[in-house]
Amino acid sequence: IVNDNRIQPGEVQRMTAGTGVMHSEFNRTLHDRVHLLQIWIHPAKAGMQPSYEQRSFPVEERRNRLRLVASPDGAEGSVRVHQDARLRIASLDAGVSVTQALAPEAGAWLQVARGRVRLAELELGAGDGVAITGEPAFEISAETPSEILVFELA
Repeated sequence: IVNDNRIQPGEVQRMTAGTGVMHSEFNRTLHDRVHLLQIWIHPAKAGMQPSYEQRSFPVEERRNRLRLVASPDGAEGSVRVHQDARLRIASLDAGVSVTQALAPEAGAWLQVARGRVRLAELELGAGDGVAITGEPAFEISAETPSEILVFELA
């Protein structure tokens, strides 16, 4: 199977390498800048069959709310990951807050892709990330227009 694809803003791609794949990434243009987040989530078991999935999550679906984009069961139209993990993304307007609840034993990772946000007393900017543990819920407030990723990890 050969996949030759372009990833656009707001798209999520999941690749399961499993028993082996050849993979490369590059910017097709000489002039346009590319900002790509490559995230690795190790599967719960080894030796899975190679597979691929890509979905678009338009800004309307994630504007000022956390939108589920990856989950173990493909809930809410998310891509399926082979791990007890959920990924939510949000495009926040300045002054907007979102809250994420966590299961009792779960933790989270907040990654700021763009903008500035506040998590409790912490001010975070583009490229910053923080682990969250021992909290039943947490609130993220955008100080500027921002894009965030929230990983819920069991």
